[in-house]
Formats: sequence, C-alpha cells, structure tokens
Amino acid sequence: MGLRREARELALQILYALDANSSVGIRETLQTFREEQGEVTSRVREFAEELVRGVQERRTIIDEAIRARSKNWSLSRMPRVDLNVMRLAAYELMYRADIPKKVTINEAIEIVRRFGDKESPAFVNGILDEIESCAKTEVTSEEQ
Repeated sequence: MGLRREARELALQILYALDANSSVGIRETLQTFREEQGEVTSRVREFAEELVRGVQERRTIIDEAIRARSKNWSLSRMPRVDLNVMRLAAYELMYRADIPKKVTINEAIEIVRRFGDKESPAFVNGILDEIESCAKTEVTSEEQ
C-alpha cells in the first residue's frame, strides 16, 4: 500500500472518530491516534493530519457540496464511512490542486470499497464525479 493511501485510510479513521464523538475535539482525537498508531511513519501521519485539518476547517463548504449533489439523501442518512470518504475526496478535489483529480476519485473508490458496503463505490463515485465537474468549471472560469 502506498504512503498516500495509508494516510487517507488513517484520515478516514480519524474523521470517523470525530464524527462518532463530536464532544472530543480535533486536537485530542489526533493525539489519541498518534499514541495508538505508533507504527505509522511520520510522513503518513503528517499527510493524514493535513487532510483531516483541511476537511475540518472547510467542513461546512464540503458538506454543502456533497449535499447539493446527493439527490434524495440527507447527510444524516448517509453511511458514516461513505460520507467521510467523500469529505476527504471533496477536500482534495476542491482545495488540493497538487493532487490529480482522477487519482483522488480512484483512491476514494478503492477506500470505500474496502470499508463501505457493496453499494458504496457507485454512490461515492457519482457524487465525486459531479464535484469534480464543478471544480473543473470553477477553475476554467477563474482562468478566463
């Protein structure tokens, strides 16, 4: 498994933990994961924490992007794994120009295939494709 995949999977676990226990803050959650994930390299940990902080800082905007593209699904009804994988990928699609968009979507699908249920890959792919299309349109219009 590659460094970034490992970091994304760790970031998913951290976001899931934050979702499951909203009374515990990001600082405490990250500290717990640092203590429990002693075998994780510093590069993996740094990238995972960078992703988690990015998602948390822009969560309202990211959630709105997901909500706007998920017809007939409220965020509260979505499986937590699917939602947090989409949050990670949406963050990358919307805010990380250094990561190729296709790589982000493929990684999200592979991760949700591992941690989600059998319908998860198609659901996540559909929403992320729409977010990616909008991100392309916004970049194109900004360049003009």
